[in-house]
Amino acid sequence: MVHMIDKENMYNAIWNFPDNLSDALSLSNNIKPRTNYAEINNILIVGMGGSAIGADILSTLEKDNMNIPFFISRDYTVPNWVNKHTLVICSSYSGNTEETLSSLDDALNKGAQVCGITTGGLLEDNLKSLDKDVIHIPKGMQPRAALAYSVIVIILFLKKIKLLNTKIDNWLNDSIKSIKKNRDLYKIDSNKNPTFKLAEKIYNKIPIIYSNSTSYGVAAFRLKGQLNENSKMLCYCSELPEMNHNEIVGWENNHIFFKHLFVIWLNDQSDNDRVKYRQKITQSIIAEKGVEQTIIQMDGKYFQSRLLNMIHYIDWLSYWCAIRNNTNPTPVKNIDKLKAELKKRQ
Repeated sequence: MVHMIDKENMYNAIWNFPDNLSDALSLSNNIKPRTNYAEINNILIVGMGGSAIGADILSTLEKDNMNIPFFISRDYTVPNWVNKHTLVICSSYSGNTEETLSSLDDALNKGAQVCGITTGGLLEDNLKSLDKDVIHIPKGMQPRAALAYSVIVIILFLKKIKLLNTKIDNWLNDSIKSIKKNRDLYKIDSNKNPTFKLAEKIYNKIPIIYSNSTSYGVAAFRLKGQLNENSKMLCYCSELPEMNHNEIVGWENNHIFFKHLFVIWLNDQSDNDRVKYRQKITQSIIAEKGVEQTIIQMDGKYFQSRLLNMIHYIDWLSYWCAIRNNTNPTPVKNIDKLKAELKKRQ
């Protein structure tokens, strides 16, 4: 039954996540930067969708090791502060993302140092013509399924050019080992599998995901995107403590919709104590409205390993929601339709 729905085998793409992490590590060992990046004072990664989420996750994984400003841009242009001391990394899986190509042109006009991570396309052609570094990653995946490459490869590239003092050797192998163990459970289509069991509760609801901004904010954003693309579901996310200064008041009117909502809390042991207390109070306020809630939390020695395990959990959750909705998780028809219409007026 599952194989009849999942015609392009998203199951295998999710299953391969820890293997892709290992492969990305091997691939990174062969990167030989040709440019001198000694005078870089800040880093900007430009990209969209699945090609940009890797930068978000990288910034969280390496938040304690970033010694220069690190930014992410999802737009047609780069910020005005970009200059010759900025490294702009263009991330586009296909190499043909129009926003990223436009940002590349803008970065060059502002005199920035540029490089790219891609499978090919116009991005590769343009960078090669300029004799800039191009990092190749494997073809044949959906951009959102190539996450391991867009995270690990950029981390190790930044390490090689001496812009990041990563501690990846401490946590990557631990992450791979624990994810491999967990995937044996997450693949099962039964209530023994927590991702399958939760999917049964949320597949016909509108999930709202809350998290601590400094730990799992990026995981909440990933879950939103995966439920959008894999499950073809509307989903929303917000972060604490900011949510306590606005959205919490929204849990008052429009109560006729509350029965259609489901709140998912993403917690980590490193969360700020005051944020934990804020969450407890917020949960009680939402509970008074009769809205179902659940908490997801990962175990493990390293925060990085817990985050990557949370990402893997999230991907399986979105997969089982797709299957429960009798929906092929791979195609993104509305994105394809949008691109076709944009191409008519290129």
